[in-house]
Amino acid sequence: MGTKKNIESYFQNTNFQNAVKLLIIIFFVVLFSSACITLGKDFPEQNVPKIKIGVTTKNEIHRLFGSPWLSGVQDGQPAWTYGNYDYALFGERKAKDLVIQFDDDGIVSSFTFSTTEHTE
Repeated sequence: MGTKKNIESYFQNTNFQNAVKLLIIIFFVVLFSSACITLGKDFPEQNVPKIKIGVTTKNEIHRLFGSPWLSGVQDGQPAWTYGNYDYALFGERKAKDLVIQFDDDGIVSSFTFSTTEHTE
């Protein structure tokens, strides 16, 4: 019985309780300060100026950017989306996306590039 009382008194010690509370607080501060979500996959945005409407083919796009993150149909035409979206609970949020539309022959018919990185 003496050992049980010693253990109980140890856990009732205010220094131990304060240390546990401090560890819990530190855990949650670290958890929330590093909380971020990344969606998509990065792509070489420096290749965007190489895209030429009516000239660039699907194969060339694949060589420039790799496989798209998403593919589908936009306005009745095949479309590929490259996107990278970094969201953080605290701090800077970054996003960039490239949507490329192709005609029936697999040639770029239009594209849009958007980013949160502004130089203006």
